[in-house]
Amino acid sequence: MDVASVHWLQTEDGRRVLDRAASLDEPDPLRARAALERACPGTAPDLLAVALTQAGLRERAAAKFGALAASMLFTPEGLEQATRLSVATHRAARLTAYDASTVIDLGCGIGGDLVAFARAGLTCAGVDLDPVRVAVATANLAALDLPGAVGVADALEVDVAPFDVAFADPARRTGRGRTFSLEAWTPPWSFAETLLERDACVKTAPGIPHDVVPAGVEAEWVSDHGEVKEAALWGGRLATVARRATVIRDGGLATLTEEDDPGADVVPLGRYLYEPDGAVIRAGLVTAVAAGVQGGLLDRHIAYVTADSSFRTPFARSYEVLETLPHREKPLRAALHERGIGRLTIKKRGVDVVPDQLRKRLALTGDNEATIVLTRVAGQGTCLLVRPF
Repeated sequence: MDVASVHWLQTEDGRRVLDRAASLDEPDPLRARAALERACPGTAPDLLAVALTQAGLRERAAAKFGALAASMLFTPEGLEQATRLSVATHRAARLTAYDASTVIDLGCGIGGDLVAFARAGLTCAGVDLDPVRVAVATANLAALDLPGAVGVADALEVDVAPFDVAFADPARRTGRGRTFSLEAWTPPWSFAETLLERDACVKTAPGIPHDVVPAGVEAEWVSDHGEVKEAALWGGRLATVARRATVIRDGGLATLTEEDDPGADVVPLGRYLYEPDGAVIRAGLVTAVAAGVQGGLLDRHIAYVTADSSFRTPFARSYEVLETLPHREKPLRAALHERGIGRLTIKKRGVDVVPDQLRKRLALTGDNEATIVLTRVAGQGTCLLVRPF
């Protein structure tokens, strides 16, 4: 897609063809193309392709942007890199909580974060090196009737001083695919470090090592419905703690920091097992969950918590431990067959097991359903039969 295609999609004719493409119920690409050609005679073939691509992208984007996706435009790469709306909304809320009123997005992509900033009432501007992404971001703000300015510029050359907060989401892909080299980011890690010396937020991959986070910068790992989405680094007055885990679910969000973590010891297996959220694990706050449920760790090096009491916590999935089963495969198969188990969920941590392969080898045929946890308890391989609650 080019800039001209983005502009066409915003015209009355472009919207008509795109709406028609979105209404097609034809999974076969060739048949869908032929159907759209019949429905929109006279439309150039390349524009038909643009409309069909956009219809597909909008359908995929619903997982990230919900109902807003039906009004927005996307590029394939831009959609992949865009922040999920729930996560971007949380970030924007943090800015407004610190009384920020203006923000500059350095590398705005298709405008996902700009949309969240504008919806939160922030005065926002965005820049990107790619004219197509800039055109798409501009179109998205306009389609949602949101204010904001977007332009083509190099983030390295933008004066951020007039803005309360600078935000950057460095691209972590090169022509050869995803990169794990911090200096291969665009803009590079050295730029992010400098940016974080002021009031700023830098979005990074969840796997960022703790030891590369600059002193005085808050690292926040964010998960959405159990899936870790990002680590956000907060600089200047936006940093309030060193490490934070934020979990977003249907009922809202909850946050946990190192200030909530008195530490915890390894304890004997209790009646309940807790599987901490991925954001909690990334933030190194598993022992905070253990303290919160009045329990301890199963093993010093494994992110499972156990307790004798049941608790509902947004920071972990909870299970009742029904019994301990044999850990070795042959006696485990016999124990499962004896209990009539045919449908098996296998969870594992700290053991060298591929669940799908093990399930196939177990060859279960019973009518009952069960969940097992393969892990280590005080250093010993263990299989627990559990029930989610």
